[in-house]
Amino acid sequence: MSSGVLIIVIILVVLAAVVVALLVWPMVRRQRLRNRFGPEYDRTVREHDDRRAAERELAERERRHAELELRALTPEQKQLYTAQWVEVQERFIDDPAEALQSADRLLTTVMAQRGYPTENFDQQVADLSVEHAETLGHYRAAHEIATRATSSEVSTEDRRAAVVHYRELFQDLLNGAGGDKADDKTPETDHKAEHDTNAQHDKKALS
Repeated sequence: MSSGVLIIVIILVVLAAVVVALLVWPMVRRQRLRNRFGPEYDRTVREHDDRRAAERELAERERRHAELELRALTPEQKQLYTAQWVEVQERFIDDPAEALQSADRLLTTVMAQRGYPTENFDQQVADLSVEHAETLGHYRAAHEIATRATSSEVSTEDRRAAVVHYRELFQDLLNGAGGDKADDKTPETDHKAEHDTNAQHDKKALS
């Protein structure tokens, strides 16, 4: 084989590799985003009505998230916030409206303590979606109930559901996704026990 033919073959192989990469990369990127964002991926695609635009937004969320100075909660902070959450649930018996607002404020406090900006709800959702996509639907549902225009539009049952929704993200921020490497030493059994304890409080205070 002459050197000229060999060069042509090499060029063709390189071009073929480039074409394959260009065809495969979008699929690899899409699968990675699906795996990371879960239900939030499908929701974002529906909102944009354009898959590539939705994927660009999700990639931008990742970029912004990487710039946040997130931190794990200390065991003392976890204990404090868990105790405050129990108080919220107990308060629900006498004052469901105040308990719901307290749940919202406590969750915002935990977000801020973890390092998430809390000034704007839409931005909160975008930032949280990178590591807490599985519980984000609960947060949206709770926030919608908590921010309705008049209290007459919200029944006690609505408030009960909202507090339970808030609890899902609250628990996730304390011990679930995005718990950072500092939380890796916490035994899974401890997390399950804490979850079961809170579930019992839910049944008692929110029943």
